[in-house]
Amino acid sequence: MTTMTAHPISVQDRWGLTGLRLTARGRVVLAVLALAVSLPLAFAGGQAVAGSPGEPLEVRLHTVAPGETLWDFAAPLTDPGQDVRDVVAELRDLNGMTESSLRVGQVLVLPRS
Repeated sequence: MTTMTAHPISVQDRWGLTGLRLTARGRVVLAVLALAVSLPLAFAGGQAVAGSPGEPLEVRLHTVAPGETLWDFAAPLTDPGQDVRDVVAELRDLNGMTESSLRVGQVLVLPRS
Protein backbone atom coordinates (compact mmCIF):
# COMPACT_ATOMS: atom_id res chain seq x y z
CA MET A 1 0.00 0.00 0.00
CA THR A 2 1.38 3.37 -0.94
CA THR A 3 0.80 6.46 1.06
CA MET A 4 0.08 9.73 -0.65
CA THR A 5 1.62 12.86 0.69
CA ALA A 6 0.02 16.16 -0.06
CA HIS A 7 2.37 18.57 -1.74
CA PRO A 8 1.36 22.19 -1.82
CA ILE A 9 0.72 23.37 -5.34
CA SER A 10 2.67 26.47 -6.19
CA VAL A 11 1.29 29.36 -8.20
CA GLN A 12 3.70 28.51 -10.98
CA ASP A 13 2.33 24.96 -11.18
CA ARG A 14 -1.26 26.14 -10.97
CA TRP A 15 -0.85 28.62 -13.84
CA GLY A 16 1.44 26.42 -15.88
CA LEU A 17 4.44 28.69 -15.45
CA THR A 18 6.96 26.13 -14.26
CA GLY A 19 10.41 26.88 -15.52
CA LEU A 20 9.62 30.59 -16.02
CA ARG A 21 12.16 32.91 -14.47
CA LEU A 22 12.21 36.67 -14.14
CA THR A 23 15.38 38.25 -15.47
CA ALA A 24 16.93 41.45 -14.18
CA ARG A 25 15.42 43.36 -17.11
CA GLY A 26 12.03 41.76 -16.36
CA ARG A 27 12.24 42.90 -12.75
CA VAL A 28 13.00 46.46 -13.87
CA VAL A 29 10.09 46.43 -16.32
CA LEU A 30 7.78 45.06 -13.63
CA ALA A 31 8.91 47.72 -11.14
CA VAL A 32 8.41 50.52 -13.69
CA LEU A 33 4.93 49.22 -14.53
CA ALA A 34 3.99 49.03 -10.85
CA LEU A 35 5.28 52.56 -10.31
CA ALA A 36 3.46 53.87 -13.40
CA VAL A 37 0.19 52.44 -12.11
CA SER A 38 0.53 53.39 -8.45
CA LEU A 39 1.99 56.89 -8.77
CA PRO A 40 -1.07 58.55 -10.35
CA LEU A 41 -3.32 56.79 -7.84
CA ALA A 42 -1.23 58.07 -4.95
CA PHE A 43 -1.51 61.68 -6.08
CA ALA A 44 -5.15 61.56 -7.21
CA GLY A 45 -6.63 61.81 -3.71
CA GLY A 46 -3.82 63.69 -2.05
CA GLN A 47 -4.84 67.21 -2.93
CA ALA A 48 -6.64 69.40 -0.46
CA VAL A 49 -8.01 72.83 -1.20
CA ALA A 50 -8.63 75.23 1.62
CA GLY A 51 -11.89 77.08 1.53
CA SER A 52 -12.12 80.76 2.16
CA PRO A 53 -12.71 81.74 5.76
CA GLY A 54 -16.28 82.53 6.59
CA GLU A 55 -17.44 86.05 7.09
CA PRO A 56 -16.65 87.43 10.53
CA LEU A 57 -19.53 87.05 12.92
CA GLU A 58 -20.01 89.42 15.82
CA VAL A 59 -21.01 87.36 18.86
CA ARG A 60 -21.98 87.78 22.48
CA LEU A 61 -21.78 85.41 25.42
CA HIS A 62 -24.94 84.43 27.26
CA THR A 63 -25.33 82.36 30.43
CA VAL A 64 -28.33 80.03 30.19
CA ALA A 65 -31.11 80.75 32.69
CA PRO A 66 -33.79 78.24 33.79
CA GLY A 67 -36.37 77.53 31.07
CA GLU A 68 -34.33 78.89 28.13
CA THR A 69 -34.02 76.81 24.96
CA LEU A 70 -32.04 77.08 21.74
CA TRP A 71 -35.37 77.70 20.00
CA ASP A 72 -35.80 80.86 22.11
CA PHE A 73 -32.44 82.17 20.86
CA ALA A 74 -32.95 81.01 17.25
CA ALA A 75 -36.42 82.48 16.67
CA PRO A 76 -35.38 86.18 16.69
CA LEU A 77 -32.35 85.38 14.48
CA THR A 78 -34.43 83.63 11.82
CA ASP A 79 -34.90 85.51 8.54
CA PRO A 80 -38.34 85.53 6.88
CA GLY A 81 -38.85 82.28 5.00
CA GLN A 82 -36.02 80.56 6.89
CA ASP A 83 -36.72 77.50 9.04
CA VAL A 84 -36.04 78.03 12.75
CA ARG A 85 -34.69 74.46 12.93
CA ASP A 86 -31.86 75.45 10.56
CA VAL A 87 -30.92 78.34 12.85
CA VAL A 88 -31.03 76.00 15.87
CA ALA A 89 -28.62 73.68 14.00
CA GLU A 90 -26.32 76.65 13.26
CA LEU A 91 -26.33 77.63 16.96
CA ARG A 92 -25.45 74.05 17.90
CA ASP A 93 -22.55 74.10 15.41
CA LEU A 94 -21.37 77.49 16.65
CA ASN A 95 -21.26 76.18 20.22
CA GLY A 96 -19.87 72.71 19.37
CA MET A 97 -22.96 70.99 20.74
CA THR A 98 -24.06 67.47 19.77
CA GLU A 99 -27.61 67.89 21.07
CA SER A 100 -30.03 70.76 21.58
CA SER A 101 -30.55 70.50 25.33
CA LEU A 102 -29.15 73.26 27.53
CA ARG A 103 -28.00 73.31 31.15
CA VAL A 104 -28.61 76.18 33.53
CA GLY A 105 -25.37 78.15 33.83
CA GLN A 106 -24.04 76.94 30.47
CA VAL A 107 -22.35 79.74 28.51
CA LEU A 108 -23.48 80.07 24.90
CA VAL A 109 -21.91 81.97 22.03
CA LEU A 110 -24.73 83.77 20.22
CA PRO A 111 -24.65 86.03 17.18
CA ARG A 112 -25.47 89.66 17.87
CA SER A 113 -28.92 90.45 16.53
